[in-house]
Amino acid sequence: MKVVIFCGGLGSRLEQETRKAPKPMVKVGRYPILYHIINIYRKYGYNDFILALGYKKNIIVKYFKKKKININFVDTGRLTQTGGRLLKLKKLLLKEKNFFCTYGDGVSNINLKKLLKYHLVNKKIVTITAVRPPSRFGEIKIRKNNTVNFKEKPQVSEGWINGGFFCINTKIFSYLKKNSILERDTFEKLSKKKNISAFKHNGFWQCMDTIREKNILNNLLKKNRGKAPWIN
Repeated sequence: MKVVIFCGGLGSRLEQETRKAPKPMVKVGRYPILYHIINIYRKYGYNDFILALGYKKNIIVKYFKKKKININFVDTGRLTQTGGRLLKLKKLLLKEKNFFCTYGDGVSNINLKKLLKYHLVNKKIVTITAVRPPSRFGEIKIRKNNTVNFKEKPQVSEGWINGGFFCINTKIFSYLKKNSILERDTFEKLSKKKNISAFKHNGFWQCMDTIREKNILNNLLKKNRGKAPWIN
């Protein structure tokens, strides 16, 4: 199966880093986060990548052309939205029945084989990985005004969010428009048609939208002596 990774956004919330390089090239430890993401898929034997490029695309191309990885680099435009980026990859994906898709700024120890199996069993156009995000604050449980339990920044116990690791059937191209937003336009439409399923992942997950989140990932690597918690 092919793996599509969105790598074209401006990364405005990481501006102090992304003035010089696109967000997928911001380093976590010694390597760009995009390299970590690619290795999550390679671990499970998925080695055929399509990078949907845009902002500062040449930096990504220059770096990964030196790696022995099967990558198709596609310029999908500097300001194109996610649905529009995916639509521009249609010719490369039409021979596929299903493909993986993710963003270039999040890591997880998700079991991709289980995600794919879940997708195939449920026979929906899109399977979204649902995750519980880490809390920004320590959690306390109070009974009769006494603190009875405290957890420092636990995983949120209620509510699920889009974790960004998708399995998608190529039927999705019938629902995409030139510059649509995949999450707001396409997924909401498919949801109304009951054509989206959610694969619940309770393990490690972390995105990198801000400097704070970049520091979290780097601190995890240091704490684990370079062993990434997103690689089982």
